[in-house]
Amino acid sequence: MDAEIIAVGSELLLGQINNTNGRFLSQQFAEMGINVFYHTVVGDNDRRLQQAIEIAESRANLIVFTGGLGPTKDDLTKETIARHIGKKLVFNDEALQSIEAYFQKRERPMTENNKKQALVLEGSEVLANDHGMAPGMVLSKSGITYMLLPGPPSEMEPMFLSYGYEKIMNKLEKHERIDSKVLRFYGIGEAELETVIEDLLVNQTNPTIAPLAAEGEVTLRITAKDSSKEKCEELILEAEKEILSRVGKFHYGSDNTSLIKELVKELTIRKLSIAAAESLTGGMFQEQLTTIPGAGKVFKGGIVCYTNDAKANVLGVSDDTISEYGVVSGECAMEMASNVRNKLDADVGISFTGVAGPDEQEGKPVGTVFIGISYRDGNTHFKELNLSGSRGQNRIRSVKYGCHYLLRDL
Repeated sequence: MDAEIIAVGSELLLGQINNTNGRFLSQQFAEMGINVFYHTVVGDNDRRLQQAIEIAESRANLIVFTGGLGPTKDDLTKETIARHIGKKLVFNDEALQSIEAYFQKRERPMTENNKKQALVLEGSEVLANDHGMAPGMVLSKSGITYMLLPGPPSEMEPMFLSYGYEKIMNKLEKHERIDSKVLRFYGIGEAELETVIEDLLVNQTNPTIAPLAAEGEVTLRITAKDSSKEKCEELILEAEKEILSRVGKFHYGSDNTSLIKELVKELTIRKLSIAAAESLTGGMFQEQLTTIPGAGKVFKGGIVCYTNDAKANVLGVSDDTISEYGVVSGECAMEMASNVRNKLDADVGISFTGVAGPDEQEGKPVGTVFIGISYRDGNTHFKELNLSGSRGQNRIRSVKYGCHYLLRDL
């Protein structure tokens, strides 16, 4: 079964709300073994919705609509579908009673236009709305199944899980599932990684391998399809082993993790504390660190020392270091890392200094970054980066590289 999800609502096109319904349904369909090849978003316009339906019918045999089932004039999903497939809209007694009870329970008057929500496609299977008013519905015609669901996620998600899921499963001739695993890499470019695994990409069948680029990172999504969860996991593991045998040194985690999450995890396992001194990153490393639950077990604190005076007077970087090497230097980075570690009695100190942009500093070009790392045993060193990007990108990538280097060291 091939599905297309059509989200209806001008507020989606205006960017006023996110289309979380599409993500939820895609995740559900993946587990059911249903292919989702297209997501469509269309505004509250019957002509454009009609066009979207016609296009979807040419490439999918399951079309799921979210939104446009409410009481107002711009809620036109079921009216447009009814006209398109030649079906009448009829009142559903159970839905109407449910809507009336909804208003009675809240001691609010029910306006006449709310009755519109009890209209359903003639001959459809009605999906009860246990968390709102507008019911959903499922109808099949000419080999295509149409499913209509309400727009609010608080109504749509429980309706699908309680009623819609079973309706679709009953229509599947072959029950399969689709499972995925995302491998996350840092320190290697997308083009380089694709070159190393090019033969796997060219010859892929099941599972499939899809490269995805993020901010300064590269991910590979491995997707397997089979009737058995165990077989999917086996297929994914086989592909994962082959990939990591080639680029494993750049792999830092899987699925919904991040570099900063992995760093907190590793520090926690090793029972190590960390302190940070930040110049060009302006506290970004510390901000990201403290968003992770459990960070308090490993993070001692930090110092944002943006100016030369702050580096010297607050952090204690020596005048000799600043005058001889400058603040954009490996020597300054090492002293920053060592001093913040000592001041806060941490096991690890990390520092960030450099030129975020837009102008050069101390004769160093934009993107020049030094990351200092200092350990309690006296091992102190620095890493130099030559980044290319905007001011914001340089700061974000500096933080990620700091996490990357610490993970490799630990």
